[in-house]
Amino acid sequence: MLVKIALLVTLAVVSSHAQSKVPVYVYYESLCPDSAKFINEQLYPTVKQFPNNIDLKLVPFGKSSYRTQGSETLFECHHGPNECYGNKVHACALANIEGNSYQPNNTKEALTLEYVNCLMERAQFKSGEFPGKACADQFEINWETIEQCANSTQGSTLLKNYGEETYKLQKPLASVPTVAFRQTFDSDVQKLAVDNFRAALCKNLNPAPLECRVGPGGGAAAVTSLGLLTLVSLALTRLF
Repeated sequence: MLVKIALLVTLAVVSSHAQSKVPVYVYYESLCPDSAKFINEQLYPTVKQFPNNIDLKLVPFGKSSYRTQGSETLFECHHGPNECYGNKVHACALANIEGNSYQPNNTKEALTLEYVNCLMERAQFKSGEFPGKACADQFEINWETIEQCANSTQGSTLLKNYGEETYKLQKPLASVPTVAFRQTFDSDVQKLAVDNFRAALCKNLNPAPLECRVGPGGGAAAVTSLGLLTLVSLALTRLF
């Protein structure tokens, strides 16, 4: 009987630690201070803590608009022409960054997150030069491919596609950044997500991982509690 109880305890612990995953769409602008603040202070650290719980979709368009003129697509961006270029760099990075097969931790998703976080942080320095190359060099990403894309029709096409994706949610966006779980806008979730993305994420995960229940920075504690409970269960089975 006690063996069965021990097994049930172990199963309950493992079940509570099961990985649930939710799609998260983040609509942002490359030179928007609020976008930078959200990505650097909220999104980046939370994705690092919950890498297996977030299917992240970045949409670099924001309150921009576009129109076609002949074969060209012309953009107007919230923070001016430099932001249009920055948005194209982001769009091209999302399309062209590749994982490093020799370094398993450097997946496409991981490198993209690091690159976007770097771009948003450095773009706010207002140094005059967009930090595309500097951030690419920092993370050993091929800048030439991204630059060529951003300066070609490919960059315009990618950015236009992100515009169409943004318009499906709202046209125009009410605020930037906008965060939509499962590509569905909810004003209450938006307010919570911008102020406390971690809390909004945990609210949208079912089942919620153990990290959500132990508070910010509690990942180690969660793992420790999981290990201790499992060890207790194993000890019970050996004793009886």
